[in-house]
Amino acid sequence: MLTLENLGVSVGENGRQKDILKNINLELLPGRVYALTGPNGSGKTTLAKAVMGLVRPTSGRILWEGRDITDLDITARAREGIAYAFQQPVRFKGLKIKDLFALAGADGRAAAYLAQVGLCAADYLEREAGSGLSGGEAKRLEVALTLARRPRLAIFDEPEAGVDLWVQERLLDLVAAPARRGQGVISLVITHSEKFLQQADEVLLLEEGRLVEAGPPDRVWPQLEKDLACRWGNECGGERGAAECYR
Repeated sequence: MLTLENLGVSVGENGRQKDILKNINLELLPGRVYALTGPNGSGKTTLAKAVMGLVRPTSGRILWEGRDITDLDITARAREGIAYAFQQPVRFKGLKIKDLFALAGADGRAAAYLAQVGLCAADYLEREAGSGLSGGEAKRLEVALTLARRPRLAIFDEPEAGVDLWVQERLLDLVAAPARRGQGVISLVITHSEKFLQQADEVLLLEEGRLVEAGPPDRVWPQLEKDLACRWGNECGGERGAAECYR
């Protein structure tokens, strides 16, 4: 179980403190798929990075399975079974894709994980994991490597971004799979996918650094659509869906 208690993140900007996250209180349970959404700049990625240890909170606590991990670094959190797939995947010049799976302890299963994301092992294992990969290839590889680590808390930052339309639905199914298998895994997915938002176990809505809604899709989605219709309806004439307005 992951618990956030009064979590806050502030940064200095033009000589002033800017609050990115404000008193976030949240509890994520094993075996559940959580969809984190909200407008650009609402703090979604900052929240995910704070959980992973990439951003240090300025207030509050992060508890993992009842233990305070607020001061643990990213390496220690990875050892605790927390994994994070970046929105913009990291490139590894000089390392081959097979090397990354070996580092993840999954070299014997690399072909299977690559196949899950639509990449052929014969074509990719010997390739360098650097700038030679397209954005879509790097994104798929990032998802495959995150799954290969077999985390207990898997965080995915917009897994559908930058990949072909036919791949998007497959990737979204994959990132939900660890929690769906009943192995006590938590899947936290930052997404703008309307379909995924409606299929998640719980939708978390951030606005201006605050958690304004949290609950099952059938409860949160109507409020989300209503809120967006009021805010952006005049801009697009109602032609865009709720998720599209959040891009």
